[in-house]
Amino acid sequence: MLQVSVLKNNPDWVKERLGVKNFKQIALVDTIVALDDERKSIQVGYDNAQASINSLSKEIGKSMSLGMLDQADAIKKEVAAFKEQAATYAEKLVVVEKDLYEALVQLPNLPAKEVPLGKTPEENEVVREGGTIPTLYEKAVEHWHLLDKYKLVNFELGNKITGSGFPVYTGKGARLQRSLVQYFLDFNVEAGYLEYLPPFMVNEQSAFATGQLPDKEGQMYHVTEDKLYLIPTAEVPVTNVYRDTILKEDELPVKMTAYSPCFRREAGSYGKDVRGLNRVHQFEKVEIIQLVHPEKSYKVLDEMVSHVEKLLISLNLPYRILRLCGGDMGFASAITYDFEVYSAAQKRWLEVSSVSNFENFQTNRMKCRFKDGSNKTQLAHSLNGSSLALPRIVACLLENNQTEAGIELPQVLHSYFGAGIIN
Repeated sequence: MLQVSVLKNNPDWVKERLGVKNFKQIALVDTIVALDDERKSIQVGYDNAQASINSLSKEIGKSMSLGMLDQADAIKKEVAAFKEQAATYAEKLVVVEKDLYEALVQLPNLPAKEVPLGKTPEENEVVREGGTIPTLYEKAVEHWHLLDKYKLVNFELGNKITGSGFPVYTGKGARLQRSLVQYFLDFNVEAGYLEYLPPFMVNEQSAFATGQLPDKEGQMYHVTEDKLYLIPTAEVPVTNVYRDTILKEDELPVKMTAYSPCFRREAGSYGKDVRGLNRVHQFEKVEIIQLVHPEKSYKVLDEMVSHVEKLLISLNLPYRILRLCGGDMGFASAITYDFEVYSAAQKRWLEVSSVSNFENFQTNRMKCRFKDGSNKTQLAHSLNGSSLALPRIVACLLENNQTEAGIELPQVLHSYFGAGIIN
């Protein structure tokens, strides 16, 4: 959530940055500024009324002690009038604060200066590429055929148990999932991240804190009776570990990693993009999260991008890193880098990770602060990244490494999987 002071200090700049994100309700900025001015005016009136009540209440005591009962009664009437006035101000304050809050939560985070202009994914900037796109053997096929051939995933069974988009991994497919999760977690822990295993459902406060509500409620599965949401990513519960927390400066950075299943309705998805593991409603992912000093968040962002890049290099997957344009960015993000791997059989790039800096947008919502060296309380900055999302990684590993003899796995997975080939 943006800070009101930022909007009031430079409303024209805020409008310009919102324009970069192609946000249409620019007039909300003026509405918020006007509501905050109104709030302050009402607060002054309330404070003045309360001050008069306190001052006159002392005069009542003095008058009573001197036997000046008529004067005391007159002052009591004045106090009663000021109390009515204070009550009226209090009622108005509740209304204007509610209106201010409801307007403020509609504003997305402001994009950083490095964010390119653009409205569609085609306008994202390619920062760099790595790895080698393989030349497949003559009989190579897309991963959904390989999943069936080697009995790695049973989509029909998932459809029977739950519905479309809920795959059932079997045999070596289940083992490959487990191997990748363990490898990703070990890779992150070795880099200094503390592992968590969080709940897979969160309450409304947690979903709001990380920016899922009110922006993405239509994409989350909602347990209505208990007012809980199935998580779309481990980012949501893990970031909320530090909700309503004041850290010491020397406790920063906080580095966390977690595995979780992820649940996404993916409403409106259709066509070739949803075949096989390209787009499913439940999938596994390993996440990295950091809470850092504001002055260090962009250095940390570069480090997190490098961390995910090294992970992809270790899997021998061809990849590219994109800097997302304003129109393709998420609601809460100030800047996002997407990682895509090349699917050699499908002949297309598939997104497997996003690494984002949210600056203080999330931490302002969840009141995650720290005390600096001068004992001043500041908002921390939050960052997160996929490290990695499994479905499309699996798709590309299968497609890019298929041979006549089977699927040859990258060397780093041999000890985790217990073999070097799937056949």
